[in-house]
Amino acid sequence: MTPLQYCQQKTAESGSSFTLSFVFLPKNKKQAMTVLYAFCREVDDVVDECTDYNVAQTKLNWWKQEITNLYHQTPQHPVTQALLPFILEFNLAKEHFLEIIDGMEMDLKFNRYDDFSQLQLYCYRVASVVGLLSAQIFGFSNRKTLKYAHDLGMAFQLTNIIRDVGEDARRGRIYLPLDELKKAGVSEEDILQGKETPAVKNLMIYQIDRAENFYNKALVELPKEDAKQQRTGLMMAAIYRTLLREISLEPEKVLNSKTSIPPFRKLILAIQAYFKYA
Repeated sequence: MTPLQYCQQKTAESGSSFTLSFVFLPKNKKQAMTVLYAFCREVDDVVDECTDYNVAQTKLNWWKQEITNLYHQTPQHPVTQALLPFILEFNLAKEHFLEIIDGMEMDLKFNRYDDFSQLQLYCYRVASVVGLLSAQIFGFSNRKTLKYAHDLGMAFQLTNIIRDVGEDARRGRIYLPLDELKKAGVSEEDILQGKETPAVKNLMIYQIDRAENFYNKALVELPKEDAKQQRTGLMMAAIYRTLLREISLEPEKVLNSKTSIPPFRKLILAIQAYFKYA
């Protein structure tokens, strides 16, 4: 198995909606995005699969060193071996890969966030940075596109957090800012025990509104001349924003069920966005 085949298998196994939009990319960009996604899966799996903190920290430290190896052109892992030609072709920054690992390290060290400022740093590292790397791969001529990519990444991660509130709670995690819980009259136990109260509904409406604002900001910030090149992200935005709006119909339900969009509807949304920005 070649390094690229390893990444293709890793990405396919994830079953993520993100990979749906890759099929519309030119071959080299499709491969680059597949490898980038495989890297994200690798470091995320460290936190998800390692129950021993010290083992997980050791593995993340290994990945930090491996990024240094990558930029010295001596990668050891199949994912970084596959990344090597693309960091040169698309001028991908070393610091961005290290930021992603730092984000995974936050998942290792924290299962609560005091306020949105703390949560925003986490979202930046695990999502906005991926958006910036993706924008580099897709291509752009106006640097304002990087602001769009940053805010779209925030919107995606906030949507994930909203969708997964119940699932995360069952793992003992609460990503919703604790000061916002307090302000809404919601206790940690309400979230952990899945209580679908009016206060929880109002709390989730507040979270949804913030995510919507990030979608709005991102779309306003995207320069028209770069929309066509960035349409892979715009296709994902169409899917994720539709998911967010489905959740908004009964926002308190996220505590005990996970909202999803059927594959065929995702495909339709992706195709509509593709032609909208063609």
